[in-house]
Amino acid sequence: MTCALLFRLLLLMTLPALFQGKRFGSTSRLRYSRFLDPSNVIFLRWDFDLEAEIITFELQVRTAGWVGLGVTNRYTRVGSDLVVGGVLPDGNVYFSDQHLVDEDTLEEDGSQDAELQGLTEDAVYTTMRFSRPFRSCDAHDQDITSDTIRVLAAYGLDDTLKLDRDRTFVKSIFLLQIVHPDDLDVPEDTIIHDLELTDFLIPEDDTTYACTFLPLPIVSKKHHIFKFEPKLLKHNETMVHHILVYACGNASVLPTGISDCYGADPAFSLCSQATGIGHKTWAGSYQFPDDVGVSIGTPLDPQWIRLEIHYSNFHNVPGVYDSSGIRLYYTAKLRKYDMGVLQLGFFTFPIHFIPPGAESFLSYGLCKTEKFEEMNGVPVPDIQVYGYLLHTHLAGRALQAVQYRNGTQLRIICKDDFYDFNLQETRDLPYRMEIKQGDELLVECHYQTLDRDSLTFGGPSTINEMCLIFLFYYPRNNISSCMGYPDIIHVAHELGEEVSDSMEGMMAMNNVEWTPENIKKAEKACKEAQQTVIIKTIDEVVENTTGWIPEIIRAPRGPCLESSGGKVEPQDKTPAGFRAAPIALSGSSTATLRCLPLAALLFGQGALSWLLAILQVGV
Repeated sequence: MTCALLFRLLLLMTLPALFQGKRFGSTSRLRYSRFLDPSNVIFLRWDFDLEAEIITFELQVRTAGWVGLGVTNRYTRVGSDLVVGGVLPDGNVYFSDQHLVDEDTLEEDGSQDAELQGLTEDAVYTTMRFSRPFRSCDAHDQDITSDTIRVLAAYGLDDTLKLDRDRTFVKSIFLLQIVHPDDLDVPEDTIIHDLELTDFLIPEDDTTYACTFLPLPIVSKKHHIFKFEPKLLKHNETMVHHILVYACGNASVLPTGISDCYGADPAFSLCSQATGIGHKTWAGSYQFPDDVGVSIGTPLDPQWIRLEIHYSNFHNVPGVYDSSGIRLYYTAKLRKYDMGVLQLGFFTFPIHFIPPGAESFLSYGLCKTEKFEEMNGVPVPDIQVYGYLLHTHLAGRALQAVQYRNGTQLRIICKDDFYDFNLQETRDLPYRMEIKQGDELLVECHYQTLDRDSLTFGGPSTINEMCLIFLFYYPRNNISSCMGYPDIIHVAHELGEEVSDSMEGMMAMNNVEWTPENIKKAEKACKEAQQTVIIKTIDEVVENTTGWIPEIIRAPRGPCLESSGGKVEPQDKTPAGFRAAPIALSGSSTATLRCLPLAALLFGQGALSWLLAILQVGV
């Protein structure tokens, strides 16, 4: 069969799809982009279709060799998937869906679930564009989810498919960003205001939380802050881990100067309602949805904020001054809703502990909203949650927030099963989620401490731990946080320690031999113990209640997408991966095979595979 006849058949077959809007070799704009390596050699663009559950990637690498893109995990590259491709010196292209059988060896998948849309090479770059399902039926393909994804990128200097560790990179990315900044409105009357430290000498300690109190912009009428942006000095970026802005109640008496947020002077930890959150790991700023803003300028609005900057000076570098902070964007063009932030999780200090040597350890923090109206002073309308931020330290592996109503699990509000301490950012929910007065909210945090030989306690230092989730919602109320902790006396008794108060209970944890059995026993005791729930308002009013940890119904995996285009539900008895039966090559097929790379590029891998089955030509 000649190339001309092959192309005619492909064109006839794909005409209906073309007229229905499917474009093979599409060059449509991909909205998201990121460099994947420190030298900016590897540039990734991507976009996705949530309804179709398809994601499209375009990888551009400064090389004349092969390029590859895939997904890996936190601990090892073994089992990672990698889609590879390139352009041979004669102009033919090659493209394949593969996986790593060990740290350095690639093997082609039995099911080819990536569809080539373009592969070019010029004097500078090799560019590969392809699409793939969020979840294929191939066991060798990693799922694309709303969790943090560890993107694997690699390339070679020629067309020999061999992994080189110097040209292999992993970067954590939140791929399924629901809202793109370009989709949001920027008012013409935007005003900028900076909240920052001034020439602060960063201590030589590993961890410092520096706090100061600053006034918000003075305005004569109500305005809305609609965007927060981290403001960092370039040479200090590696030392600034995150920046928080807390709104202060107008009745608060605030100290002056800069001091340790959680040190000897408790006044520097006043103001507990988080409002703005910035991280050096952000790809820029966070802008609220077009109908939501932080209200300033009315008698009910805060006039001062606490600026908190977490510095990590692990190399104990002396003499470094910093003037980092947060840039506010605000407008007189009012949005429909005033937003608030509700802090949930495990009350950090002094009860939280995590045993050493734990493969897995779960901590829980309960929130009961039944007292919200009483503490708020006026009726609390149902709140609509539109975004969230997750926070643990280095031992954290996963988090989730679960909602219950009348004793029944309603939904998982947000989660990340592949949390990365170095990628903490505000994320938008796919739709608004309603929380009613009386609902219970549970935060679960998953830790691993195999690299530690002593207890990890809750606290502000990076080597301590936290278990927090911030929910961004509207309309605003006065509740700033709602967090829980277990009865440590009960936990100590379950571990065979005799104690009479909470302080003795925490001290007793140092007496326990942390065998795998005792780690599981401690986790079970913490979960079954009665929780004390601490609720706090923006004016520092605190009330307690109690409750019990409900069971969590885990979210099932959704259907996979076969390379043939059909969805397969998890309960269906289908092989892990679709693969057409191999067809023997005939002697007359050689000329046709020379046409196949170009045909795949022009018409798509799926169309080509279908035609090859008809023609009885194997690849």
